[in-house]
Amino acid sequence: MKPLLRLLAVAVVAGAAGHAGAQDVAALLKAADKYRMGSENMQVETLVSVVNADGSPDKERRYTVFVQAAHQSLVLMQSPAEKGQKVLMLGDDFWLLMPGSQRPLRITPMQKLLGDASTGDIATLSWAEDYGGSVAGEETCGEPAQACLHLSLKAARKGVTYQRIELWIGKARFEPVQADLYVQSDKLAKQARFVMDKPGAPAAVSEMRLRDQLTSKKETQVRYLSRKAHTVPPAWLNPMFLARNPALE
Repeated sequence: MKPLLRLLAVAVVAGAAGHAGAQDVAALLKAADKYRMGSENMQVETLVSVVNADGSPDKERRYTVFVQAAHQSLVLMQSPAEKGQKVLMLGDDFWLLMPGSQRPLRITPMQKLLGDASTGDIATLSWAEDYGGSVAGEETCGEPAQACLHLSLKAARKGVTYQRIELWIGKARFEPVQADLYVQSDKLAKQARFVMDKPGAPAAVSEMRLRDQLTSKKETQVRYLSRKAHTVPPAWLNPMFLARNPALE
């Protein structure tokens, strides 16, 4: 084969392999997402707790999260200290709505809710829609240790909570096991561990445990108390409507 033709053949094969790898990652992320989401439009009752280094409880808050299609979410804060507050996510835009205020406040997905849990941590549950990347290899991960696939992911949009994620999923069933979460400066912000409902035959993530890599003295536990299919009225996804209708009646 002539040198030029040989180079063209290698380029075609490499391009096809890269495309196949990207397709594989997309399928793996969709499989992993199924453990976090039951349907495209959902209501997720969520409890966020902060645990001290000695295992004693610190604080906790309750949230009702409506995760909707097309990168839309509404978070209703249910605990007495925050009752009436809401967070609305529309694509890359986040708003905080306070009781008695007629003006929605712009916030970022990194806005803290409690402990190391930010608005983006509970308002977004889909990796497949927000990230692309490659399979970095097969490794042992988790507690107890198991065979895992290591995925290196980069954000497809600027407005997502983390610009890079190193994600480990189970090799056999593709359930999420652990993740390193990086912000836009490429600094490791948090590490996440995922607890499954049935370790032997997992059907859903029951809890996400977050630890900030700067403090690391406390752990934030995000527990998914219940999930059910639910589509909210379109008006609930309008920040001005929410400001005028605090009770959502």
